[in-house]
Amino acid sequence: MARYRCTVCNWVYDEENEGVPFAELPDDWSCPVCGAPKSAFVPEGPAKRDESVKTTVADAIVEQLVSLGVTVICGIPGDSNLPLVDAIRRDGRIRFVLTRHEETAAFMACAHGKMTDEMGVCMSIAGPGATNLVTGLMDASADRSPVLALVGQVPEVYLGSEAFQEIDQLELFHPFTAFAETIARTAQAVPLTMSAAKHAYRTPGVSVLSTPTDVLMERSATDALDPGRRLHRGAPQPPDDEIARAVELVNASDRVAILAGWGTRHHGALLTKLSEKLKAPIATTSRAKGVVRETERRSVGVLGSIGGKRAGRAFQGADLVLVIGTGFRHAGLIPAGTKIVQVDRDATRIGRTFDVAVGVHGDAGAALSGFVAGVGARATEDAEWWGKIDADRAAFIEEVTAAGEDRSAPINPGFVIQALQRNVASDAVITVDVGDHSYWFYRDFICDGQRTYLSANIASMGFGLPAALSAQLDFPDRQVVCLTGDGGFGMLMADFTTAVREKLPVNVVVMNDGKLKNIKKEQAGEGYPEFGISFPNPDFAGFAESCGGLGYRVESPEELNAAMSEAFGSDRPTIIDAVVDPELMAASARTVD
Repeated sequence: MARYRCTVCNWVYDEENEGVPFAELPDDWSCPVCGAPKSAFVPEGPAKRDESVKTTVADAIVEQLVSLGVTVICGIPGDSNLPLVDAIRRDGRIRFVLTRHEETAAFMACAHGKMTDEMGVCMSIAGPGATNLVTGLMDASADRSPVLALVGQVPEVYLGSEAFQEIDQLELFHPFTAFAETIARTAQAVPLTMSAAKHAYRTPGVSVLSTPTDVLMERSATDALDPGRRLHRGAPQPPDDEIARAVELVNASDRVAILAGWGTRHHGALLTKLSEKLKAPIATTSRAKGVVRETERRSVGVLGSIGGKRAGRAFQGADLVLVIGTGFRHAGLIPAGTKIVQVDRDATRIGRTFDVAVGVHGDAGAALSGFVAGVGARATEDAEWWGKIDADRAAFIEEVTAAGEDRSAPINPGFVIQALQRNVASDAVITVDVGDHSYWFYRDFICDGQRTYLSANIASMGFGLPAALSAQLDFPDRQVVCLTGDGGFGMLMADFTTAVREKLPVNVVVMNDGKLKNIKKEQAGEGYPEFGISFPNPDFAGFAESCGGLGYRVESPEELNAAMSEAFGSDRPTIIDAVVDPELMAASARTVD
């Protein structure tokens, strides 16, 4: 005989005591305590098992993930998540990508969220598998990428007994996640999976489900919840009065500049229209590089610590700055006294680091549409202001052209960037790791249709390769290039074998200088001698060949164009090991006039 619990008041219907099987109760029967309908009751206790049910809690979770549109899960199997791994195998609709390290899996899920706005999913075992996820999940949290981590756990009956590989997972993840819960009962699996997705999309951010092995193996016939009825992903629409106040201020200003952040990533055309209408220079944050074509005259590149000085100089001439879709921490790059209109879907980020004249709370695309419709078109440019902006652009072009013609060896890092400029496809996806090369790229590469991605807010080395793997899964018909340093690549380079196994033709360009050159720059800036930052490198090209990919060792500029042309045209994963000058470092925007 079975028992059924009311999910409203917890009263239990015991078939043995009541004398009538629960299934035979009339449809209009209700709870005698709180009046809840029959549908509010769930099976409870050991007598609930129905031997005719062949599906498990793990199957129910997979079914719910499929209904949510999940097509790829990255991670590593082990004893504590084997029921879930086998459910993925038997279902067959989700591609399981085995990684060499859980950090790779978390970075891949994070990159998927950044690139598609869809929830990325990674998985791990208990204990060290869970702890290895943290850096990638922190990146997703900081950069607001929707991610779900399915974390294996020791059987629930052993929790609290210091079981092998048991850690307090929720305590580990709670500080930076939007949602972290344990699936402790069969009936929780489907609703908690849906709740995890809802929370991952809300900020966006990270959700974690801890999945004890014994619970995963329990039998369950629960149907998936319909995302169309349960999941809402709409962005807040900006109030009309806030748009009107912003438009009024723009129309009253002479020199308007535009700073576009991550929130504008789908609205490059609107940004360009607004820029043309206002005769306004437009800069992007590093995360938004590529949202507008930097070949356009009004683009002044990236404004920020890894951007170039011409963007900062252009903004010094503005009397009003439109900050759209970014919290923008580098407030010092906007001169004191400049009026600011800030647009963000998160109200807490409006005025977080600087005073604003008008705040607009809502979706960046909707706000841009309102601005384009409402602001008055400028009849002429401000000749003095634009004369300086054009002169800075000309000096910039001259500088990068000179770097692209430098034939010295070891290779000028700027030459690598210009070689990439010459050889990369116009619709390529470029993932950028963290290091001195990041400054070279974000300052000197001119996006003309390419999209770029990085670990922005926590700036974690190791992001580049996993992000490239994810990009190639998401965009199989597009060229994918990972630009990385030897330090960042060395952290997760084992997962180049994942690219080979999964037939993902990613192109990895390694700037090889034998040291953590960005740290060298920081040591010099603080007055410390160079120490503890050099290392011997393996033969990265030989490593690529040993993994089953293609490898190119490039020690002179004359070889680089040919290597990139051949590598980028291949259908196999490639590594270009470019030996660059260890003494030539990119300047930070924080250290130049």
